[in-house]
Amino acid sequence: MKVLLINHFPLQGSGSGIYTLNIAGELIKAQHEVFVIDIDNVHDNQKYSFQRKTIMCDAAKNKKPDLKFNFPCFTTHPRSSLTYYDLTTEQINIYVDTFIRITQQVVAEFKPDIIHAQHLWITPYAALTSGIPYVVTVHGTDLMGFKKDRRYHKYALKGADNAAKIITISRQVHNDTLKLFDLSEIKLKLNPNGFDDSIFRPKSITKKELLSKFGINLDPGKLVSFVGKFTDFKGIDILIKAARKISDEIPGVVFALAGDGSLMPEMIELTEKLNLNNIFFLGHQTQEVVASLYSAADVSVVPSRIEPFGLVAIEALACGTPVVATNAGGLPDFVNSKVGQLVEMEDPELLAMAVIKELMNNTKITKGKFARKYAVQNYSWKKTLQNVVKIYKAAISSLV
Repeated sequence: MKVLLINHFPLQGSGSGIYTLNIAGELIKAQHEVFVIDIDNVHDNQKYSFQRKTIMCDAAKNKKPDLKFNFPCFTTHPRSSLTYYDLTTEQINIYVDTFIRITQQVVAEFKPDIIHAQHLWITPYAALTSGIPYVVTVHGTDLMGFKKDRRYHKYALKGADNAAKIITISRQVHNDTLKLFDLSEIKLKLNPNGFDDSIFRPKSITKKELLSKFGINLDPGKLVSFVGKFTDFKGIDILIKAARKISDEIPGVVFALAGDGSLMPEMIELTEKLNLNNIFFLGHQTQEVVASLYSAADVSVVPSRIEPFGLVAIEALACGTPVVATNAGGLPDFVNSKVGQLVEMEDPELLAMAVIKELMNNTKITKGKFARKYAVQNYSWKKTLQNVVKIYKAAISSLV
């Protein structure tokens, strides 16, 4: 089978980018042919096992860019703070036309059997113009965009209406998609994200070794991790406020926060205001480094206000680390008392108490092995891809 994957973002630095990268890799392992269309503002010289066309943006002095502005986001990206809502009508038209042009060019050369578009946004609309059957994965941030900016409705609605199948990644995303797009249940298929088991597995690394990689000369008694964008809906401010109480109760605890975003200066200021000298901002990191961080941590925290799925929680569990998460979006689908704790959103006190309980009870030992087994059995890419391939085949056969 020949599969064309299209995404609005680079293959690194966003949830849908990692999803696209993982789908492509697993399809190649299963002996399918894959072509990926993504977008970026730097030339990624990494070698991939699939064919690829990158829509280049003019944010790093690119010669002859496809777009004369940076790639837009629903929230932020490590390499772009421009949002879809910042674009002028003229820029939107250029953006849409560019995706259509590149998609049609790749289709003419690659001749895919199926297109898998990421987000109910512009890529399904571009896929529609190619005449090739397509499916769409809804990632949740696209639903946020749909609510925020009506200028994109005509593209998103037409892309949704003509899709062979729409894949949703959590129960909340599934239900929200049905309501927002007024679709029938039969159009949608719930298929949770998977994690890359070749990367996210327990690694032999101590807390001291992990921190030393960042020039931090400490050997903490306990280590708490966070991985995610520094945006409001990720709730990083709630974790930092909770860190004050956790630090008072657990001597020697250290917080390692991986990620970046528009709120970084504000979060550094909040840390200083709360007189916390045990919080370290590690910046955006590769998946391999993140896996080491999870493995070294005693607990990982996902304090989101909105979380369409919560892949970072699954990845932490896969590394044998309990997770304390908020009762938001897709997180209640898989975080439970056997692998961690769920707490209500917007409550630093409850979050702190849950983390303290995990640390004091050493649940890295008691819950860690089960957490790993639980993640592998229910959320590996092998299981996710089996369902995706079935969806592809059904979409192709229905139009033969």
